[in-house]
Amino acid sequence: QLQFVESGGGLVQPGGSLRLSCAASGFTLDYYAIGWFRQAPGKEHEGVSCISSSDNLTYFADSVKGRFTISRDNTKNTVYLQMNSLKPEDTAVYYCAVSHLGVVAGTVAGCESLGSWGQGTQVTVSS
Repeated sequence: QLQFVESGGGLVQPGGSLRLSCAASGFTLDYYAIGWFRQAPGKEHEGVSCISSSDNLTYFADSVKGRFTISRDNTKNTVYLQMNSLKPEDTAVYYCAVSHLGVVAGTVAGCESLGSWGQGTQVTVSS
């Protein structure tokens, strides 16, 4: 059974940083694109960032470009989301999932989740 455990969330002041971890169990991440998604209260899930299986393709939502980076360590079966310069609007529950990156004319245009949601990790940005 494919399962993810998200961790690393917490309460941080605006401008602060957090690093989220997505650890997989029951399968190896090597052959999968993995994405981070978030859901703020009263809103739909939003794709935040995704990384292809071979690291050569990444996607970032416009709202996080230049502030978030995504990486993976296949030896640890883990994907990371480094979040810098956090803003109150980044407050949400963050989830990871097996994903699909949509490529249009050689450019990654979007990212969608192909899996169900786990427990997620809460990120709260507030002073």
